[in-house]
Amino acid sequence: MGDLFLVRHGETAWSRSGRHTGWTDVPLTEHGRDEARQLVPLIRSHRLAAVFVSPAQRARETAELIGLHEARVDAELREWDYGGYEGVTTAEIQRTRPGWFLFTDGVAPGPPDRPGETPEQVGERADRVLARVDAAHAGGEEGVLLVAHGHFLRVLTARRLGLPASAGALFRLATGTLCRLGTEHGRPVIAAWNVRPGP
Repeated sequence: MGDLFLVRHGETAWSRSGRHTGWTDVPLTEHGRDEARQLVPLIRSHRLAAVFVSPAQRARETAELIGLHEARVDAELREWDYGGYEGVTTAEIQRTRPGWFLFTDGVAPGPPDRPGETPEQVGERADRVLARVDAAHAGGEEGVLLVAHGHFLRVLTARRLGLPASAGALFRLATGTLCRLGTEHGRPVIAAWNVRPGP
């Protein structure tokens, strides 16, 4: 099985300020665009069987700036539906819910079109994406690359490693970075994490 590469989109104004950005379609900042462009040499050094991207403009623009023009949009790569916590920071939430933690406590219900997701629901979505990744590998040695979002990719990493969705809490993921999930002795492992080009 080939490697699975993960790219978190570049910085946005909301990611910079710590606001939970689920389905709100905010653009990249200029710094976020620079982060994406800097990934080009890291991505070009790998052979890819398939590239999938979240429908959010911040992810699609990141893919375009990297040069991944053939990326297939996959709606299940969207970020966690934060429901009533969309646009709110962790510090603000903890003023009324002391000790609140996304990966174990989930979110408050939102409006009907954004009701919110539990960690388990995000994990089920990640499992479906991983099934498509495995199909895209099709026994070859080429990698598959996903361009998506911080919290979703953390859950997906946990699921790839055979851990519960809540274990995504263990994998801090910076904007505009490349990660690689590989195998060792036939078992999934983290081969590289939060990689940026050297100076």
